[in-house]
Amino acid sequence: MKYATKAFRSPTALVLLAGLALRASLPLFSHAQTETVSSPDGTISVVFELADSVPTYAVSRAGVAIIERSRLGVVLRNAAPLTSGFSVAGVARSEHNDVWEQVWGETAQIRDHHREMRITLEETGVQNPRTMVLRFRVFDDGVGFRYEWPSQPYLDEFVVEEEVTEFSFAQDNTSWWIPAFEHQRYEYLYARDPVSRLGRVHTPLTMVTPDGLYLSLHEAALTDYASMALQHTGGTTLRAELVPWSDGAAVFAEAPHVSPWRTIQIADEPGELIASYLVLNLNEPNKLDDTSWIQPGKYVGVWWEMHLGISSWGSGETHGATTENVKRYIDFAAAHGFDGVLVEGWNTGWDGDWAGDGEDFSFTEAHPDFDMEYLSRYAGERGVYIIGHHENGGGVENYARQLEGALDYYAQRGVRAVKSGYVEWGQDIKRTLPANTVPTSQQRRVGEWHHGQFMVEHYRHVLQRMADHKIMLNVHEPIKPTGIRRTYPNMMTREGARGQEYNSTWGGGNGLDHNVTLPFTRLLAGPMDFTPGTFDLDGEGPGPQNAVESTLAHQLALYVVMYSPLQMASDLPENYESHPEAFQFIKDVPVDWSDTRVVHARIGDFVTIARKDRNSEDWYLGGITDGQPRTLVASLDFLDAGRTYTAEIYADAVDANWETNPEAYTIARQTVDASTALPMKLAPGGGIAVRFVATANEAEE
Repeated sequence: MKYATKAFRSPTALVLLAGLALRASLPLFSHAQTETVSSPDGTISVVFELADSVPTYAVSRAGVAIIERSRLGVVLRNAAPLTSGFSVAGVARSEHNDVWEQVWGETAQIRDHHREMRITLEETGVQNPRTMVLRFRVFDDGVGFRYEWPSQPYLDEFVVEEEVTEFSFAQDNTSWWIPAFEHQRYEYLYARDPVSRLGRVHTPLTMVTPDGLYLSLHEAALTDYASMALQHTGGTTLRAELVPWSDGAAVFAEAPHVSPWRTIQIADEPGELIASYLVLNLNEPNKLDDTSWIQPGKYVGVWWEMHLGISSWGSGETHGATTENVKRYIDFAAAHGFDGVLVEGWNTGWDGDWAGDGEDFSFTEAHPDFDMEYLSRYAGERGVYIIGHHENGGGVENYARQLEGALDYYAQRGVRAVKSGYVEWGQDIKRTLPANTVPTSQQRRVGEWHHGQFMVEHYRHVLQRMADHKIMLNVHEPIKPTGIRRTYPNMMTREGARGQEYNSTWGGGNGLDHNVTLPFTRLLAGPMDFTPGTFDLDGEGPGPQNAVESTLAHQLALYVVMYSPLQMASDLPENYESHPEAFQFIKDVPVDWSDTRVVHARIGDFVTIARKDRNSEDWYLGGITDGQPRTLVASLDFLDAGRTYTAEIYADAVDANWETNPEAYTIARQTVDASTALPMKLAPGGGIAVRFVATANEAEE
């Protein structure tokens, strides 16, 4: 990898200047060659058009335009752009149809049925022609396409400065979005605006057309490349904006090389976006020979008490990660069947101003009041494992230097999962320039964005080293999910959005529509460690006041609604012990599923999801609403035909309300089957959680 050394240039300036230049040179498209590929069911079509040597594409569904003719190509540093001057050197088509099994996930088996069109472009009229391939895959639920640069004589090492990839929407779609290139990474509340009013936004970007069609733009298989944001360039057009290096370059590459897939998911209903596995299908199959050590599970830990101000990460009288306190959590986990205990703040380096620096962290040296040897042994004897914590404060070089020793340290002590953290702000990930790239008189450390190629490579290296040590990974302050969990299934879950911590004393709250927006936005990318399960909702328990804007039944429902193969029961043990009946649902609910169905879905208003346990015949249902009370009816036609179930229903009490009576709930039981229509009355900020315990079916009887 070669690192660029020029001064950083504003991503906004790069996009706007290049956009003006490209539009000024846009040809009239008087001579065109077109190639078309459609989805297996024939509903979705992609039309590639090489018009006056400029590559473009368009997407339609049932004959209705979704994306009108949009530019394709990349701009290179110190070389002619790969945006025009092409001829079509070859077209190859194929169809693929198989079913593959997830190591863990929202459903056990996934069908991958797509048609592919591979367009080979070659420059014309130049002495040293270069080749670029555009590969399109069209599924019944959407489209993926990517750039490929095969080995060739006249393109070896190259630098991508930007993509000109456009998404020119046929209509001014309503979009749910968060800003890109901002202080808090992905941790923002979602806004809702038409495409024409967007600025720079992250993906997944979810939309609804005026005709009621739902779309999600994202990327898949992000490997050795910069992550993609989207920039509004006028009208209803968005353009790919790659997160740059500190010198303005986006991607340093060497042929052969490929970009991530640019994905467009398409659905009639918002719930169909949740049930789409297009992003996973565009990733490579599992590369790990042995996955027996990868075990989804639930955990508790020393975490929420820090956010409440009861204890601290740093040393001193309020230090949370003491031997005595962690032992208390281990006993609680063992007594209630939890798999792991997260321990944050156990290691040295937390004292002082560590955020955005992290150079003082040691990942093998414990605080004097924390006995790792004793606690790991004590936990193992009780069937529990310690979940390690690697907060590096954005000091990735310090972390990388210690990584091998840190993983050896954990592996030798039975630590089976690690939560990592990269708390920093803006362009604050520091790297040291190679010694031969700058004069010794110049500053040798530069700041990188959190989601550029430098960090994409770092995250992947850490994930692979974790796999080598048989350790599962949960990343906070991550790169967004792009389906890599299929290829490396020890990549269990990650943050990448505003989670429960923002409902603590310092966070300012998430509002009442955040939880009913996340399943249709961030969670379309992959599992999220939201850390649900807060039971002290009105701040009257231990610690300062912290009103969480939901009811207790809503918190239970999140275990079904917000998927994660590692789920935390985030509250303090004493708050669970004060509600043992409700806590039973958290103890019962699985984290690995054989099937998922979306029962109700309206973005930002309400959502109901049902999932079937992968290890039994039981089903679970979770439904949540925003600040409006709802009366919904759930058809239970997802239940297995010919079988009856005992429904254990955890619901809002009649007088429940997130603001005035959040901890009021009821528990009821009734016999149901697939023909049952289950009424659901949700309080403001409320929810419902149901366990369907299977009884013998007719065949078994």
